[in-house]
Amino acid sequence: MIAPALNAAPARAPSEVRLASGPERPDRTEGWEARLVTAALALPVAAWSRGYPLRQRSRLARINALEAGLRAADDAALAAEAGQVRVQLRRQGRRTALVCRAFALIRELCRRRLGLRHHDVQLLGGLALLHGHLAEMDTGEGKTLTAVLAAATAAMAGEPVHVITVNDYLAQRDADNLQPLYSQLGLGVAVIKGGMTPEQRREAYRADIVYCSNKEITFDYLRDRVALAGQAGDTRRRARGLLGEPTNDGRQVMRGLHFAIVDEADSVLVDEARTPLILSRQSDVKAEREWAETAIDLARELEEGVHYRLIPAERRIDLTAAGRDWIEQRCAALDGLWQSRIRREESLRQALSALYLFERGDHYLVLEGKVQIVDEYTGRIQPDRSWSDGLHQLIETKEQVEVTPRNQVLARITYQRFFRRYLRLAGMSGTVSEIRSEIWNVYHLGVVKIPPNTPSQMDRLSARVVDSVDQKWNHVVVQARQMSEQGRPVLIGTRSVLASQQLSARLATAGLLHAVLNAENDAEEAAIIAQAGIAGRITVATNMAGRGVDIALDEAVVRGGGLHVILTERHDSARIDRQLEGRCARRGQPGSCEALLSLEDPLLDIFHESFSRSFVRWFRSDALRLALHRAAQRRAERSHARARRDLLRQDQRLGDLLAFTGGLE
Repeated sequence: MIAPALNAAPARAPSEVRLASGPERPDRTEGWEARLVTAALALPVAAWSRGYPLRQRSRLARINALEAGLRAADDAALAAEAGQVRVQLRRQGRRTALVCRAFALIRELCRRRLGLRHHDVQLLGGLALLHGHLAEMDTGEGKTLTAVLAAATAAMAGEPVHVITVNDYLAQRDADNLQPLYSQLGLGVAVIKGGMTPEQRREAYRADIVYCSNKEITFDYLRDRVALAGQAGDTRRRARGLLGEPTNDGRQVMRGLHFAIVDEADSVLVDEARTPLILSRQSDVKAEREWAETAIDLARELEEGVHYRLIPAERRIDLTAAGRDWIEQRCAALDGLWQSRIRREESLRQALSALYLFERGDHYLVLEGKVQIVDEYTGRIQPDRSWSDGLHQLIETKEQVEVTPRNQVLARITYQRFFRRYLRLAGMSGTVSEIRSEIWNVYHLGVVKIPPNTPSQMDRLSARVVDSVDQKWNHVVVQARQMSEQGRPVLIGTRSVLASQQLSARLATAGLLHAVLNAENDAEEAAIIAQAGIAGRITVATNMAGRGVDIALDEAVVRGGGLHVILTERHDSARIDRQLEGRCARRGQPGSCEALLSLEDPLLDIFHESFSRSFVRWFRSDALRLALHRAAQRRAERSHARARRDLLRQDQRLGDLLAFTGGLE
């Protein structure tokens, strides 16, 4: 019989503060002294992280030495062992000997309850997570099962754990699949997802382990802060919290930020960190429509090069002095906000952005009369999101659909500031080496590279760069036909919905049967992915078929060479390309990938003029042409990193300016 959980709480972290919504870390200062210390520690931490797997060999040996005894034990003996380990972890903390016992026990219970046994490399990943690192594990290495080791061990030690995924579906799937294991360990597991009431959320957060998406948990945090800030008795409640007394009065749902394990950490902690999370209320829709129509009409009268400068590399528009003068004269007869110089100029900048920086089929779709944002990293529709500062209403006006109310800010926070407030933070991803310095600078997380269980058999074919998009599609069709006729499934990755539609038309003209997966038919995702590994199958997909997708292959396909992946464009981040490549050659299986690019690809628009493209057209060297794509990709990555850094600093300045009122949280 499993012993009941003890009520003793784990020791409070030295940097912990206890607010009305529960314990969390205070905001970290970003003065020059702090930045200097962070920079000075970067190289030592990187060197230490590289040696992490070797230093854990003794722990691996201790875990493996316990396996034979646990295999020989019956279910009753394992239940008794689980109770003992849980009690001792609560009393003594995460001592090495107890962690090794916990890992060995979890592995054996996984084998019995789920039919899955942890490999040594997964044990290494679990140790890295438990110790608060970011583990880089190749695609297909079983990161979900790896997270179980750290989550269950920390929960048995009395530490509430949040396992954070990129969407509600994955959170529900993982919680359901792992619930039998957690039950055997005496742990409760719950899921936070959209549509739950505050009472349901409050009950779910009481579980030992909570699975949720990054969006859901961050908005729950903001709602708690809004519910508590400025309420009568808030000062007394905070004082009780500092004294360690209970503070939950029923308005908030969370019980603090203790330990978070972030799956697909590069997506959550970096890619999505360019956009702040905003809790809002709606404005007057009639006023928004009138403002947006006026702004769009005025913006269409402005001339590029005369009134404004378009800077594609930074996705920015700057007004010229002549443009400001024109706007002042043109708005003289208008009233309201158009009499404010700052507000009218910002309105016109936003309107110009809506017209010339945001394109239908790339950044958004119009479905059922509504503008729906497409996530550029995942290729998925984000129906519950809208652009801020009136941009969404301007794009709705541009597309001549119904204008929706603007969301007026009640509270906001960036992912950087939110996740840094956890007392302990860990994560895992298949593609994080490229941004290890940013991960360290922002989150103080070291990146630990976990070796694969079986060496990769991926065959990377030479990339080719042709002159035009038309030539590129012709090459893609020829290559897809050849691979399909060999009995190999083919996955063709495109950067946008529009590109997937163009390629689909080419394949249809060539008489090649295929399936298309993009944001317009995401409801069919499961069925399309389930058939993508069939011999000779051709699948065209946006980034939706990248991160987190496992394409199952039968034995005949594996013997024939496995899945072939074709990349038709480079993305703004090399990590997205690596994610798509990682759909093939998983878990030691064979597979191949190649890149077929052109000098007309949108990524090269970042170079302003066409000189670079014209120059390389004279050379037939793919190496020179690929260098141009790599240079464009690096410039885009630097631009995005700068945008994330600026957003974090802006968010911190705003918090400092409004600190006397409790800030915008």
